[in-house]
Amino acid sequence: MIVNFMRKELANVAVIGVLLCAVSYSVHGVSVSCMMAYDEGGAPAVFSSPECPLGVLSPESSENSMRNCQFATLQGHREYQEDRVACNLDMKLPLSDEAGVEEIAVGIAAIFDGHGGEEASEMASTKLFDYFILHVVFTAYKLALPSNKENHDPHALKSSQRTPHIIHHYSLHPILEEALLRTIHDIDSEFSKEALEEGYVSGSTATIVLLSDGQFLVANVGDSKAILCSSKVHVHHHAEEAPSIEDYAEELTRDHHPDREDEKARIEAAGGFVRVWGVPRVNGVLAVSRAIGDVFLKRYGVTADPEIAGWRQFTPENRYLVVASDGIFETLTPHEVCILTHGKASESSSGNVSSSSLADWIIRHAFRTGSTDNLSAIVISDLHNCTKDRCDRERKLTN
Repeated sequence: MIVNFMRKELANVAVIGVLLCAVSYSVHGVSVSCMMAYDEGGAPAVFSSPECPLGVLSPESSENSMRNCQFATLQGHREYQEDRVACNLDMKLPLSDEAGVEEIAVGIAAIFDGHGGEEASEMASTKLFDYFILHVVFTAYKLALPSNKENHDPHALKSSQRTPHIIHHYSLHPILEEALLRTIHDIDSEFSKEALEEGYVSGSTATIVLLSDGQFLVANVGDSKAILCSSKVHVHHHAEEAPSIEDYAEELTRDHHPDREDEKARIEAAGGFVRVWGVPRVNGVLAVSRAIGDVFLKRYGVTADPEIAGWRQFTPENRYLVVASDGIFETLTPHEVCILTHGKASESSSGNVSSSSLADWIIRHAFRTGSTDNLSAIVISDLHNCTKDRCDRERKLTN
């Protein structure tokens, strides 16, 4: 279900005169007909409507720019590769105010693990960036409309002013979250319609991480995982003892398996059932209880609504953020994934091994230890997005 953005997220946020737009986009180009198309059908309607401009998005911002991501995929023992990876850690969203234009960097890293075919994961990975940026633009633009402001709001622009005011820089994160929720919803709706027309039975997980200003948010549908790998230095009381390093993993997602108590309750309330066929399955068929697609099981409680782990600040102890498909975890625990990542990074920094990516190291280890599934992983190491002085101060406070 789409979050009521105005009610839930912006109730206490001061709105000031700041313009948010995509690089090649002018808010003056949003016609009433285009806005109506957006309200009625979301991003798919905008892209298909002749009333809407074709140049809404910046090609540089919306492309799947894997150049700035460490990722790896492996078909493994499966007949087909149904995993898809989408990643761009340097999308630029400009903010304009009285001082000029400031570009805000936003990152997205996503794993889509398809099942029953590649159609759902393929659509999700190809539509993600265009739909996300469009929703950011339109959500911000709609918040700028005078009808969204109370008459007594001292910051509201008068109707005679043509430049809409939108949001303060610091309320960007709620807009990004809302845009992501709408993006997942639109992808699922569009694919479900196509699946009914074409007879597709496929579906896909979606584990998506947003990164902005040293903070992150995770949205999860299905059983792929996002893991935060961290290291803590322990200084011992005895001077002769060298400091020790503890590596630990934090799961940022919870698997949507049909036997999870709350998931099972929703499925049964919708008229479905959970039966074990190797693993617990919805109606004895589907091994996840949330997915994009799987259109023929939607009536039995399968949903694409994501669980959200809200915005958090990275700490100096955090070293890597790993997003991976469930094939990794057939043979590895999240803790083992982090141990592998830390160990490989230490070896690489000493120059003893080749410069193969950390993600490749993870998937090949999972394959060697017996995983039979498709394997995909993204490893993000540049987490803090802060100056050296600030990070140094934070490390001192946490040690």
